[in-house]
Amino acid sequence: MVTVTTQSGQRRAPKAAKTSSVFKKVVMAVSGIILVLYLIAHMIGNLKAFAGAEEFNHYSEWLRTIGNPALPGATALWIIRIVLLVAVAAHIWAAVSLWRQAKRARPQGYVTKKANAQSYASRTMRWGGVIIAAFVIWHLLDLTWGTVNSDDSSPFGRVIASFSNPVSVAFYTIAVVLVGMHLRHGIWSATQTLGQSNRRREVTVNYAATAIATVLTLGFLLTPFAVLFGIIE
Repeated sequence: MVTVTTQSGQRRAPKAAKTSSVFKKVVMAVSGIILVLYLIAHMIGNLKAFAGAEEFNHYSEWLRTIGNPALPGATALWIIRIVLLVAVAAHIWAAVSLWRQAKRARPQGYVTKKANAQSYASRTMRWGGVIIAAFVIWHLLDLTWGTVNSDDSSPFGRVIASFSNPVSVAFYTIAVVLVGMHLRHGIWSATQTLGQSNRRREVTVNYAATAIATVLTLGFLLTPFAVLFGIIE
């Protein structure tokens, strides 16, 4: 009886670990989708800078009054912020948990062999995530709150002041490119996790992930370079 019980427990352990892994991957995929949708909306908003100061400032003000008068003040904006914060926290938790789980489960030799087969974006997603997190904090201090920005006259003024500085544009570019790489690998992984990809669809999924990541990367870089080269002023 003791032997049977032990074997049964051993059989159940891998299943429990597999279930936990699948759950974490789903959390990572769903939270990632939420963040991608936000990035698309944010990119579209950024491009309003090409319409001029009045239009961009009006858009910025609209963000703070979404849902008025049904929702007072910036209630809707804070709901969006909370959802994004939860999504980011869930995404980081799932990523770190999966990494630790994989590190414990795999022999060192297998890890080395696997790493050689992975893409650059896949291998650098963790450090890329750290850099992106640092950039987001700076971005908020710079353009959202204006804490470290030399122009506090208006949202459009802060954009011009920030992106007129080549160093700021360079930092922004590095972060956005890392976001693009992260997106490309993340979108592909999400389709795998949610069962929307198989061997026959893999090429299409790869092209779609690359296309989405490229469009978002270029879309986010248009505004800073347009300011830097005097197209937007």
